[in-house]
Amino acid sequence: QVHLVESGGGLVQAGGSVRLSCEASGRTFNPYAMGWFRQAPGKERQFVSAIRWSNGITYYRDSVKGRFAISRGVAKNTIYLQMNSLKPEDTAVYYCAARQTVGVIPTTRYDDWGQGTQVTVSS
Repeated sequence: QVHLVESGGGLVQAGGSVRLSCEASGRTFNPYAMGWFRQAPGKERQFVSAIRWSNGITYYRDSVKGRFAISRGVAKNTIYLQMNSLKPEDTAVYYCAARQTVGVIPTTRYDDWGQGTQVTVSS
């Protein structure tokens, strides 16, 4: 089983930036994809961004394109989400997750999940 731990959340003003980190541990880590997701109070969890592990192709939901950037760490068991030009509507608990099987990447159907980190954007 893969264990995922997110960090880097916090309170930031609108227009500011935050970088989230997700470190994986456990069995040999070679997922099909790694992704970031978010869930605001009273709303469903939604896909934010993902990276295909084999070739580094990235995916973003439309509302974050040009503002967020996903990347892999040098250690290769870590991913990051750089979030710039943050808006109050970006406020949510952010989760990272690993998808082990081949399939659609911009989806919430991932296999292993972290515990989440809160990002709050004040106006």
